[in-house]
Amino acid sequence: MRIAFYGSSLLSSYWNGAATYYRGLLRDLAGRGYDVTFYEPDAFDRQSHRDIDPPEWAKVVVYEATPGAMQRVLAEARAADVVVKASGVGVFDAELLQGIVAEAHPRALKLFWDVDAAATLQEMRDAGADHPVRQALPSLDAVLTYGGGAPVIAAYEGLGARLCQPIYNALDPSTHHSAPPDPRFEGDLNFLANRLPDREARVERFFVDAASRLPDRRFVLGGNGWGDKPMPGNIRRIGHVGTADHNAFNCSAIAVLNLARDSMAEVGFSPATRVFEAAGAGACLITDAWEGLELFLQPDEEVLVARDGADIAGHLANLTPERSRQIGEAARQRILAEHTYSRRGAQVDALLRAELARVRDRAPA
Repeated sequence: MRIAFYGSSLLSSYWNGAATYYRGLLRDLAGRGYDVTFYEPDAFDRQSHRDIDPPEWAKVVVYEATPGAMQRVLAEARAADVVVKASGVGVFDAELLQGIVAEAHPRALKLFWDVDAAATLQEMRDAGADHPVRQALPSLDAVLTYGGGAPVIAAYEGLGARLCQPIYNALDPSTHHSAPPDPRFEGDLNFLANRLPDREARVERFFVDAASRLPDRRFVLGGNGWGDKPMPGNIRRIGHVGTADHNAFNCSAIAVLNLARDSMAEVGFSPATRVFEAAGAGACLITDAWEGLELFLQPDEEVLVARDGADIAGHLANLTPERSRQIGEAARQRILAEHTYSRRGAQVDALLRAELARVRDRAPA
């Protein structure tokens, strides 16, 4: 079965937090016999920051970020059994979505895969009926999201989606696992996140405030965009951390922090890739609270939960190396048992086969 997938980037995680998600899912689907082609634009300097080579399990087509090049790769959708437009490509998002609807074969499955459903839904509420995703919903066979739970399902189906199904982030244990500590990343609390408008206030309230409360402890901040933000002197900013270094980053601190963006915290059921990467490495994770957390990790046993910077500071002050290892190992065992990309791939495989059969019954050859 052939999949044509139009997304941000498979090869680069630079300003592209969905890279790990794409890789884990598509690699598993390829192992199930799918022939995957991933189309990504040469945009946002991602190609000069590749952190994997083109993989054996997918064909990657990098196209110029021009209208002509976009139209040429859209024409290839005609040969696919499943055509996917992901959110957040960053260039030609509306045109690509309209294009897969127009170019896909009548017997092909047409999907919108939303990797930031809370933000997309808010955009649709603000823009009304003119939003390109809302306009496309009647022509799409399904919407898949990487988080959101029942509120997102209800919102999408209320706006006209025939089917909405969350496919949550997960762990690929072959790429994210324990590793020796690395001096580049040694700290008491490590945090990896790009600077985004709906994240910055939470970073100040949780991470920056905790560092201010514990001036003798070491805080390490990885990710793009933080260079000009005033911060306490015990926060060390290290810039972009490629996926090849995530294991060492997660294994070089007493604890690792996860903070949901505002919109994802509000809808809940939206664990970031960082949660599974850290758990897979056996790191002790501290996270802000969000609805649905217990579906993935048990508070106080497999993860520590904080309401603000004071809570984070309290956790760090009381966290011994032994307790850190216990929590990290408990998280690792839980995620390996219940939340791997093999499990997610099986879920997607079943959905694709059922929906494709439905489409072909509707549009026989």
